Amino acid sequence: MAESVRQLGALMRKEFLLEWRQRYALNGMLLYIVGAVFVCYLSFSARRGLLTPIVWNTLFWIILLFTAINAIAKSFVQERAGRLLYYYTLASPQQIILSKILYNIVLMLALAGLGFVVYAFVLGNPVQDVLLYLLSLALGAIGFAASLTLIAGIASKAENSATLMAVLSFPIVLPLLLMLLRVSKNAIDGLDRSVSWDEIGIVLAIDAIVLALSWMLFPFLWRS
Repeated sequence: MAESVRQLGALMRKEFLLEWRQRYALNGMLLYIVGAVFVCYLSFSARRGLLTPIVWNTLFWIILLFTAINAIAKSFVQERAGRLLYYYTLASPQQIILSKILYNIVLMLALAGLGFVVYAFVLGNPVQDVLLYLLSLALGAIGFAASLTLIAGIASKAENSATLMAVLSFPIVLPLLLMLLRVSKNAIDGLDRSVSWDEIGIVLAIDAIVLALSWMLFPFLWRS
């Protein structure tokens, strides 16, 4: 058990070191968030009154979704075949996929938090229950990271991985996104938190199912 935890920690450290050495990718994601928020500001400042709370919420989740796709799509693309073969001799497939999922969760939590701060600062903050909204952001970051990491692994085996990832991610991300929109809308309206328990339970169930599928199916994908 201790050896597995140590190997998992080493794999996660490798992910952070790779990201730090390729800071242009992280800078590009930050620029994407700021640029998308600024475009929304320019669009809706010219037509005041159109940015209702539901539009504010929908726009933010769209920005966050595309940020997640751009951030996680490179999880396996940047790995060379020789390096993957080397990993195969060092760690189990479960440790490989779990380390990438955990790293992407940390990355998405940071991007979601930063995106919310910038978005609320530029376009205002209509959220009445901030804690519930932050909970929806955390659940969304975990769900996006878990589902898109597995899909990125599947798409990396194909030649046109970017297109395949977009196609495969739609049926998985769509129900998750719909539940997150409901929870975050309840937070904006300031409804009692008990109203959102069903949606939160569904999001947790989706996250758990994706994590379980990643744990069970990735070894077969890894050997292919």
